[in-house]
Amino acid sequence: MDMPKNIFKQRLREGQWQVGLFAGLAHPVSMEILAGTGFDWLVIDAEHTPNNPATVLMQLQAAAPYPVQLLVRPMGRDATLIKQYLDAGAQTLLVPLVDDAAQARELVRAVRYPPEGIRGVAASLSRAARWTGIKDYVRQANAEVCLVVQVETRAGLANLDAILAVEGVDGVFIGPADLAASLGHLGDAAHPEVRSAIEHALSRIVASGKAAGVFVTEPGLARHYRGLGASFIAVGGDTTVLRNAAVKLAASFRDEMTQSGAGS
Repeated sequence: MDMPKNIFKQRLREGQWQVGLFAGLAHPVSMEILAGTGFDWLVIDAEHTPNNPATVLMQLQAAAPYPVQLLVRPMGRDATLIKQYLDAGAQTLLVPLVDDAAQARELVRAVRYPPEGIRGVAASLSRAARWTGIKDYVRQANAEVCLVVQVETRAGLANLDAILAVEGVDGVFIGPADLAASLGHLGDAAHPEVRSAIEHALSRIVASGKAAGVFVTEPGLARHYRGLGASFIAVGGDTTVLRNAAVKLAASFRDEMTQSGAGS
């Protein structure tokens, strides 16, 4: 059995445009539905949702037959949890709240086998290794793992250049909501200071040669960020998509019935 190639990582290196969605419903059925909708990548979010290694595993399995690329966002920088997600088959991690180069270096070590890192070795128990079905998995895994760090605080912005200089960081993703809070604009990611900070950060990331990503829900703003060099964006979340569609559907029929009743 051949080692799976990390298409997401390859596309980052080539600067290809990739559009993604956060998945927080924590269920394999919703994941399989999303996997066939045309997104380039999906993030299984375990930072703000009840996801855990078991539910992440089921969602990785549900999406496996589809061409979409799967990322996992752990709750933090815990190397033991990162190990479990990698062993479950995640090849790309999106790690939140990385504030300095030391944290970035720790993460690089967490996602790599020795001697470059500290990832524990147990191929016979690992879905990623297909339970030893992939020949020489442990010797190939480091090259296929992709690490994207989130910069989303004032401290992260201050240390961005040092983070970008860390070998093994494949990309940096800007989180506007937490960044807005850190800059004193809680709940206002559209504030001019926040927008300016995002634009400046994207330019610095691109200039470093690393891949730049950002969360953005407005198509016009997405085009603007793409013009600045962003190559991968997240455009929403499954929970928001579901709620907005349900609210719209309910309102459309309620309004229709009200109008029909008024005219009868």
